[in-house]
Amino acid sequence: MPNSLLEIEGIGREPDLPRPPWIKIRLSANPKIEETRALMRRLELNTVCEEAACPNLSECWADRHATVMILGSICTRACAFCNIETGRPDPVDPNEPEHLANAIAELDLQHVVITSVDRDDLPDGGAGQFADSIEAIRRLRPATTIEVLTPDFRRKPEALKQVIGAAPDVFNHNLESVPRLYKRVRPGADYRHSLSLLASAKKLRPETFTKSGIMVGLGEEREEIRAVMDDLRKADVDFLTVGQYLRPTPSHARVERYVTPDEFKEIAQEAVERGFLLVSATPLTRSSYHAEQDFRALRRARNAVLDRIPASSP
Repeated sequence: MPNSLLEIEGIGREPDLPRPPWIKIRLSANPKIEETRALMRRLELNTVCEEAACPNLSECWADRHATVMILGSICTRACAFCNIETGRPDPVDPNEPEHLANAIAELDLQHVVITSVDRDDLPDGGAGQFADSIEAIRRLRPATTIEVLTPDFRRKPEALKQVIGAAPDVFNHNLESVPRLYKRVRPGADYRHSLSLLASAKKLRPETFTKSGIMVGLGEEREEIRAVMDDLRKADVDFLTVGQYLRPTPSHARVERYVTPDEFKEIAQEAVERGFLLVSATPLTRSSYHAEQDFRALRRARNAVLDRIPASSP
């Protein structure tokens, strides 16, 4: 369903730029894709892979990796880049955490990513459902590592403590874009609030990895990207992802530019120089793409840093 707010504002009226040859969406006929889809339907779970029209769906689902989206499939916000439907959400499903834990067990996942729509209608923004989901997974699959990709919980001051209190292994909240473009592409959000959320997550539980990502190609300048990197490092964020924005439908924000693979390499190098433990910057990078491998790489990177710290004198 097209986002009516975007249609009213006329965001989607300009034609798309032609896609360059380095943007290739791989499709697969692997039967595991349909098996993963059938499992999600049987357990009444939503995935951001489907709802956000992720270009990596075939590859990830063929490996039986799916990013589960809790708290329904209808968002209370209307971001210009996002394909998730905006409207009045359904009531929270109290059985969802158990369904999620069962799905992870059936898929035999060693690492799972849990995200959600924005739920500004809920007093806690959905933080309690995140915490319940983490706890349900821990009961059934104690060895599975858990990554959460949360909304900003704006005007929900106690929400972050609920999520971090459940001890996720990775806390991810995406800035999505540079501050200048927020009013156009991320209405309802606040750049400084999102930065504060990431910084607070690290302070509340330093052993949890923190992660954030942005899209490029929406009209940002390179110096603005550098400034975002600096802000994220000041917030002590460990892992940065940078990917090309791809327009999901004509009703969404137009792609202003396709960033070349060489530019992505330059962005990645600049991020490494700023001290991120891990950086993923490619045209098809997405928050949850290769999440399990990236989590292992994060642990290795942290251990390497700790090994370089001299032992304290007695």
